[in-house]
Amino acid sequence: MAIPAIKATVCAALLLVCACQSQTEAKSDTPSGYPLPRWVSVRGAPASMRAGPGLDYPILWQFERSGAPLQVVTETEEWRKVCGPDGSMAWIHRSLTTGRRRVIAVETTDLLADAEAGSDVRARVEAGATISLNACENGWCELRSGDIRGWARETALFGTAATPLCDPREPARRGSLRLDEGG
Repeated sequence: MAIPAIKATVCAALLLVCACQSQTEAKSDTPSGYPLPRWVSVRGAPASMRAGPGLDYPILWQFERSGAPLQVVTETEEWRKVCGPDGSMAWIHRSLTTGRRRVIAVETTDLLADAEAGSDVRARVEAGATISLNACENGWCELRSGDIRGWARETALFGTAATPLCDPREPARRGSLRLDEGG
């Protein structure tokens, strides 16, 4: 009777070790523990974009509206160096970002019922619009806005690239971003 109990204990211990090991492998060697590059969105507004990782660095510009997708290319414990849709690169405090995925339509595009050309059109997304991203697969991304869900070609969106959009060794720069009162 003692042997089955020992076997069960050993099996449970091995399962625990395996579970811990897979969680450790999924964690990245960055201050946040998340991989680089990765996507975040602007959490609050105004969100100051700085020339360096600290409050003593000058503000290059501010986002006046939340939701813009940014690609994190390097980080410190408190700051994220990010690339924007226009080639801009700056530092933002981690508290001003969220892991909620958003994308920007780079061209007017239809939201389709299915991830295939010719599928029924559910809605149209105007160029420059920011919309929530569920997932991407095989060149198509599932997007949502309120109760409307649909699929758009990944090439019509900014906020999905798996490779770095800018070199983290380069200094922060403004880019061609033109912000109006709406952000």
